[in-house]
Amino acid sequence: MSEVVLSVEKLMMHFGGIKALNDVSLQVKRNSIFALIGPNGAGKTTVFNCLTGFYKASGGKIEVNVRGEQTNVIKLLGESFKPTDFVSPKSFASRLYYKMFGGTHLVNRAGLARTFQNIRLFKEMSVLENLLVAQHMWVNRSLLAGILNTKGYRKAESDALDHAFYWLEVVDLVDCANRLAGELSYGQQRRLEIARAMCTRPQIICLDEPAAGLNPQETEALSAMIRLLRDEHDLTVVLIEHDMGMVMSISDHIVVLDHGIVIAEGGPDDIRNDPKVIAAYLGADEEEVV
Repeated sequence: MSEVVLSVEKLMMHFGGIKALNDVSLQVKRNSIFALIGPNGAGKTTVFNCLTGFYKASGGKIEVNVRGEQTNVIKLLGESFKPTDFVSPKSFASRLYYKMFGGTHLVNRAGLARTFQNIRLFKEMSVLENLLVAQHMWVNRSLLAGILNTKGYRKAESDALDHAFYWLEVVDLVDCANRLAGELSYGQQRRLEIARAMCTRPQIICLDEPAAGLNPQETEALSAMIRLLRDEHDLTVVLIEHDMGMVMSISDHIVVLDHGIVIAEGGPDDIRNDPKVIAAYLGADEEEVV
């Protein structure tokens, strides 16, 4: 049985009196393509924002198990102080650190990266520069080494360039390396955003509607790329997508959300024929789905 790489238990997200997520639980297996689907307003992007630290969940548990370490995402974002934190200076210092410095960058460092529903590239920078910036945690950032141009510094810079060009080749953008990111077509910008996320060296990548705005040929190429990430790069892909043809063709496991609640989960065949899923998308009387 495949190892669980991402575990979510009873996830809650409240905005004032609005419950955007209510007891959402799911498990993602390592080296799989996991799809999170549902009608507009179901809470899919809210789940992504909680997973990647853009929102701090109101309750529940999120654990990432990569690189031999188990990471509590909510703790990384800085949980509220509890009486037990004052028992020892060590526990107090640990909680204070995360309250002051916790954030999305720590979630990414733990091995989880994402793309966005609305593309967020550095559009005034070149394609190559976008990928080099994403590697800031993996290069030699010593000011003295940079001034002296040491051998180790030069090697780190060379490795970063090699890594950037590797991913440009994977997403078929090598010819665009020196163009401004903002000059690329919409489909090219989608691929560049995936390459930039991959340059952070994640073990899990969350793709938020990557096929939005793509034509059928581009969608087919994207599907092949996602399979490549899983099959050749040992990556786990968590996907939000409205293109049901794409979802059903590439997903190993699917969870369906509706109004912040999990209404179904299983393989593509199970989901395709589930009356609750059909009702959520197309609408049906309650008697028809009981």
